Amino acid sequence: MIHLIVGNTGSGKTTYAHSLKEKSASVIFSIDQWNKTLFLPDKKATDGLDWFLERIERTETMIMDLIHQLEKAGTDSILDLGLSKFEHREKFRRFSKENGYQLTTHFLDIPKDIRYQRVLKRNNEKGDTFQFEVSKADFDFMETWFEKPTATELKNSLIISK
Repeated sequence: MIHLIVGNTGSGKTTYAHSLKEKSASVIFSIDQWNKTLFLPDKKATDGLDWFLERIERTETMIMDLIHQLEKAGTDSILDLGLSKFEHREKFRRFSKENGYQLTTHFLDIPKDIRYQRVLKRNNEKGDTFQFEVSKADFDFMETWFEKPTATELKNSLIISK
């Protein structure tokens, strides 16, 4: 089973992924952790969004290979990959369908004001889910970048709104 965790910045995707992991034999793939470990140390001030997107694409190629292995082992995959765009989510829906894997979407539909307060708290406390600071500019950018899932996407999905 593949679990797609979808929500805008500060919705609690990583926290939710960890709570889901406690309920099943599963492995979490958190793009923030991969980025922090593999790419951020090499990032230059002039590297922009395209720089990140290229690295995310390469990372996801590896993640898909690992999902094949996990499926054979009967272990769920929890994808905490941002999944901000319809096409990004569709990529994993196609992958799942082509390989005969079950997939569930979990949409964290949390109001903007609550999400921003969570980001501020995470930036300040630097707790378990902290990977890097999210600035107000980054948060505001993600408000325009994120594409809310369509009604069709959300059919048979779990919607979390708290």
